[in-house]
Amino acid sequence: MDESSGRHGSDSGSDRYQRYAALRLERPREGVLEIVLDNPGRRNAVDAAMHAALADIWVEVDQDPAVRAVVISGAGEAFSAGGDLDMARRIHDDEQWRLRLYRETRDLVHNMVRCSKPVVSAIEGPAVGAGAAAALLADISVAGESARIMDGHTRIGVAAGDHAAIIWPLLCGMAKAKYYLLTCEPLTGREAERIGLVSLSVPDGSVRERALAIARDLAGGPQPALRWTKSVLNGWLQQAAPIFDASVALEMLSFTGRDAVEGIDAVRERRQPRWPSAGPGSDW
Repeated sequence: MDESSGRHGSDSGSDRYQRYAALRLERPREGVLEIVLDNPGRRNAVDAAMHAALADIWVEVDQDPAVRAVVISGAGEAFSAGGDLDMARRIHDDEQWRLRLYRETRDLVHNMVRCSKPVVSAIEGPAVGAGAAAALLADISVAGESARIMDGHTRIGVAAGDHAAIIWPLLCGMAKAKYYLLTCEPLTGREAERIGLVSLSVPDGSVRERALAIARDLAGGPQPALRWTKSVLNGWLQQAAPIFDASVALEMLSFTGRDAVEGIDAVRERRQPRWPSAGPGSDW
């Protein structure tokens, strides 16, 4: 146990979490589970193993009587740089892989929404794509003032599926949601709080501490009242479930097209994309 850092060490709590080795799990406070996105050297990009774990762990958390609140954070100076580009390209090439990612993407969102335990996200540095999904679907989101939040789907030539259609319009309104989802312009934590995309913006370096303090208070609070309040508020998200399901289907369909190949290659090669659908002779 390392009291100086406020961590109680890496701890699965029981054998129930052994299958989630792609995520680092901590028990920083009584009744609090911290899920850490930790992909060293890649700014915590969500690879295949992490994506699968993020889809399923919320069911386990919901059933774990030792957990009363959750913090989700990123290791080091990033929350998550988004989805792994190799994984994204494989969606184009492999039908079975595409179907697997379709299921996992739906499960990540639906399972987070259905999880009865309150979830607090601690957002520092970049939060993009699948990382942004987990960050913004949290019940309470705490972002550093200079955090960079972005939905990067249209940047790689695919529809904004993932979490975007279900949560952005409810958080910040349709006008802002359309602007940021169509342009992929990043937001700082300070701007995200101003438009209502995150709950709080706090000084850089104090994000995890604030998130843990909130989770500690929630873990010590009246559990039925907190969980039932979350449940009824998430009724708004449940109403939007058909919209979300359609967005994920269109995202996966987008991955089969030429724009997705060009978009992924352009990001990898750090150049401006030349979209086939916007070129001469396109019927779009």
